[in-house]
Amino acid sequence: MVGTNAQQQFPGELSHAETQTTDIARKRGGWITFPFITVGVMGLTLASMGLVSNLIVYLIQDFNVKSVDAAQISNIVNGCNSLFPIAGAIVADSLFGCFSVITFSSIVSLLGMILLTLMATLRSLRPSEGETPSRLQLGVLYSALMLASIGLGGTRFTIATMGADQFPKAKDQGVFFNWYFFTLYIANIISFTAIVYVQDSIGWGLGFGLCVGTNAVGLAIFLAGKRYYHRVKPKGSPFISLARVLVATIRKWKLVWVSSETQSNQSSYYHAKTEVSKLPSSAPSQSFRFLNRAALKTEGDIRPDGLIAKPWRVCTVEQVEDLKTLLRLFPLWSSGIFISVPIGIQMSLTVLQALTMDRHIGPHFQIPAGSFLVFTFVSTAIAIYIADRFLPSMWRRLTGCSLTPLQGIGIGHVLNIMGMAGFALVESRRLHVVQSHHLEDQTGSTVVPMSALWLAVPLAIVGDGEAFHFPGQVSLFYQEFPVPLRNTATAMVSLLLATGFYMSTAVIDLVRRVTSWLPNNINQGRMNNVFWMLVVIGVANFGYYLVCAKLYKYQNVGSDSENQEVQDED
Repeated sequence: MVGTNAQQQFPGELSHAETQTTDIARKRGGWITFPFITVGVMGLTLASMGLVSNLIVYLIQDFNVKSVDAAQISNIVNGCNSLFPIAGAIVADSLFGCFSVITFSSIVSLLGMILLTLMATLRSLRPSEGETPSRLQLGVLYSALMLASIGLGGTRFTIATMGADQFPKAKDQGVFFNWYFFTLYIANIISFTAIVYVQDSIGWGLGFGLCVGTNAVGLAIFLAGKRYYHRVKPKGSPFISLARVLVATIRKWKLVWVSSETQSNQSSYYHAKTEVSKLPSSAPSQSFRFLNRAALKTEGDIRPDGLIAKPWRVCTVEQVEDLKTLLRLFPLWSSGIFISVPIGIQMSLTVLQALTMDRHIGPHFQIPAGSFLVFTFVSTAIAIYIADRFLPSMWRRLTGCSLTPLQGIGIGHVLNIMGMAGFALVESRRLHVVQSHHLEDQTGSTVVPMSALWLAVPLAIVGDGEAFHFPGQVSLFYQEFPVPLRNTATAMVSLLLATGFYMSTAVIDLVRRVTSWLPNNINQGRMNNVFWMLVVIGVANFGYYLVCAKLYKYQNVGSDSENQEVQDED
């Protein structure tokens, strides 16, 4: 009887356990994860931007690094901060998943911030006034910067991908991305104002200590939502399939090229669908047709069951076409490099300009030099709102058609050129004031009697340009990239920024070697010529962009309704 009762109770208890398991599974993902992820983004961004925003000033004031050298170090750090997210995204997609990469990277970032705080607090870890830093001190500094950059690399885009993974519907994903970028801008503004003010006015130890605190809080809140997250298992990197296309093409390079009639016969090519791409197969295109060799079937390539026997000798038509799409987009992508280069140079040189100008607002308040870049962030945020709300309808009324991503990027090119010209004019005015007051022989830290608020105008113009060309590039890459690579489409912009920052370092170094425009005392230099040089580069690059845009043919843009239906089905 007891056994019977136990048997009668056991199914009920099992059903209750199954119900609890089902409820937990149902709770995973969705908007319940939003506060955990958003606060995590806020905390981690505050920490990383609290370092980057005022790094030049810290190197000059506390490490006795010469001004232009400090700008070069800052460019390298910014380049790493833009390059490492690509590695983080690849590792997350291929091996460990987003959650593990974000957690590990946040801990690494926290260690870097702690090390920076110790450097700012302990006298032995930084040089005395007027002394050159020792190898040990430089080693600790570079280690801290590297840890912080690695930590940022594993979180910046990976946490955005994880946030989007919580929502099955494209509409909800779009809303999340809007709030994600809004959170980034708010964190940047706070970092470039409040944290920079603490670092300049109270102390570097407390300033970096705030970065430690925001990093720790962001990590703790992110981990607190662990039970609610929907996790996507890594499926392997799609870049491996692209590498297979190249290897298979090389291995079959000596095959006798078949006629176009034979090429049109799809039976000559391998059309099996890949695991990541469920789109229907199609005949290989004639552009870059030498790559079609990779999909040609030869003896021994295919097993009797229709699967690939030698994955590094034959590929699907879809994989070949994916690589061709990337090759078609590469010229347009490369034109963005010479937008990023002027921005990288301008970001570092603007801080040097602000350090020598009157930054007072009223008799008692002085704007920190590192905070001037906030004018760009505010301008970008406002311009994005205006462009999203009003520009599409206005553009449609004026032209009769919708604003395309390529047109938006082109507007960004023009505004960027105008911004560089504005910086050149402001610097010409600053040097005129230097000469009229005979300040050429004074130190580079001598305050020139000219308001630094003049820099706000070109900074705002550059911010308006960023509101067009960077979102335009993200939109273009996301819509035009092959479906298996759409998760890494936005990382292409990060690669663009990284390339731009590294090249800006090389350009500044070249200018210093062949000209006298950038001495350590910028009052004795001709920084305005540097900005005019960037204007010339920008105009030439804009011409190159127009050619690339004219030759490019959209693959997916223009069928928004169809794309939306596909996304909703997914």
